[in-house]
Amino acid sequence: MARILIVDDSPADLKMMESILVRDQHTVAALSDPTAVEATVETERPDVVMLDVVMPERNGYEVLRGLKRNPATKDLPVVLVSSKSAETDVRWGLRQGATDYVTKPYTPEQVLAAVRKAVG
Repeated sequence: MARILIVDDSPADLKMMESILVRDQHTVAALSDPTAVEATVETERPDVVMLDVVMPERNGYEVLRGLKRNPATKDLPVVLVSSKSAETDVRWGLRQGATDYVTKPYTPEQVLAAVRKAVG
């Protein structure tokens, strides 16, 4: 199964996403600080990142662009997970380099389908 890094400033969302992924036999690391994503990716070596968009200090789009600019992480699949569900938000996220975009509230099936799509 996949190694997944979840990045969300909400403890409740982190727990929910983690429980869905662990039940499906994935290895999960959770992070609530968007400024530490690159360092955590370097140490954890995830197969996919599940990334919230609306976070303090650094939003998910900024984190995503940083990962895509780095030659070491440019091919790392990133799934944006957000309450920003307008069609323009989804298109913008995909244009920034996201592999997929899951809107909150989500179902376990939506999360697992996005992971399957991201890891191939």
